[in-house]
Amino acid sequence: MNSTSGTIGRWQGAGLMATTLLGTGVFILPQMTVKMAGHGALLAWALLTLAIIPITVVFAQLGAQFPHAAGPAFFVEKAFGRLLGRAVGLSFLLIVPIGAPAAIMMTFQFFQAMVPITGWGQLACELMVLLVLLGLNLRGIQVSAKAQFTLTLCIVVVVVLMFGSGVGHAAQFQRPEAAQNTNGVLQAMGIAFWSFLGVEAMTHLTADFRNPAKDFIPAMMIGTLLVGTIYLACTWLLLLVQSDAPLAMMGAFDTLFGGHGVQVIGVLGIASGLATTNVYAASVARLLSSFSEQGITPRWFAPRNQFQVPVRALVMMLSLMALVLLANFLTDTRLDQLISWANGVFVIIYLLSMLAAVRLLSKRYRPWAVLSAVMCLILGVALASAMFYAMVLMLVLLPLLWLQLKLRRPTLPPMAAS
Repeated sequence: MNSTSGTIGRWQGAGLMATTLLGTGVFILPQMTVKMAGHGALLAWALLTLAIIPITVVFAQLGAQFPHAAGPAFFVEKAFGRLLGRAVGLSFLLIVPIGAPAAIMMTFQFFQAMVPITGWGQLACELMVLLVLLGLNLRGIQVSAKAQFTLTLCIVVVVVLMFGSGVGHAAQFQRPEAAQNTNGVLQAMGIAFWSFLGVEAMTHLTADFRNPAKDFIPAMMIGTLLVGTIYLACTWLLLLVQSDAPLAMMGAFDTLFGGHGVQVIGVLGIASGLATTNVYAASVARLLSSFSEQGITPRWFAPRNQFQVPVRALVMMLSLMALVLLANFLTDTRLDQLISWANGVFVIIYLLSMLAAVRLLSKRYRPWAVLSAVMCLILGVALASAMFYAMVLMLVLLPLLWLQLKLRRPTLPPMAAS
């Protein structure tokens, strides 16, 4: 593939990473995990953060040593061949149009708290979000990277203020008994895994960094550690400050500061949700363009504009997201079902990427890769039946791609490094 012109620095990359991971879940997922596991939610978030650290280290090393817009698909192909690599790439390509609309639907929970809207009006607003994302991406990811770094700082400031206020007034709150649902810890980890989806998406944007070898790994680590800390702080706050509000973080903000939780948390929740969807739209468009250059998908999606943005691929993926939003609206598909499907597919992608790292990285990083693979297996167990969709998807893709390779092998080169 053609290399892109790098424009992202270390701190912009950290902001992009952190905002992508915080995304739609920063003010929602802690509430869901508390309902599942009680005080065990703190343990769930701590264990998940520890599990994600080695995975982040391995992805960062893979992205720095093998920069490519195809990301995990390229890593797996380089380690295990074109068939499995292209299956990983297409599975990512097919799940993002489902996962991204789920992120938009979560975002509109904040919007509804500020401006009640339902039915066709909500669908129209969700579709307008996709048009906004198209405009943001036309001039390249560096534009949103700068804005998302500022957004990350705002989220961190709000959470720090709430945490500080909670610590300062902890004695005023009547805390319930420290009930802990041990069986719910794994379940909480399974749903919380959604919060860390985005680690692999950053590897698609490696070439957009000015100095990938120097800045990419620190950016990913800073972003991941910051996000884990924020989720732990938010979970502790919800256990400390009880609220009956539909979105508990808004109620906690009102309790601690005497109001304006809807406005502050609502605006940040909407902005972070849009940021998450924006990064996925950018990364999956680059993946589709890369596949087009390799002849896996139609070459019509390959061209890029003067800012190295694959516009046709971007429009195609946003259009698929629009169709999914429409289908969800017409069939009334549950949000948690979409999240479970996406989580299952990403566990497969992460697992295969970690196994690829065992073969690709030096001996220094192989223990990290093995540990990460074990963590992925544990997350797969936590997701339980949600893994069924991911396995069926791979079983469908593998024979189709095998047939394509067999029929077109002389004309299909392996993915070239960027």
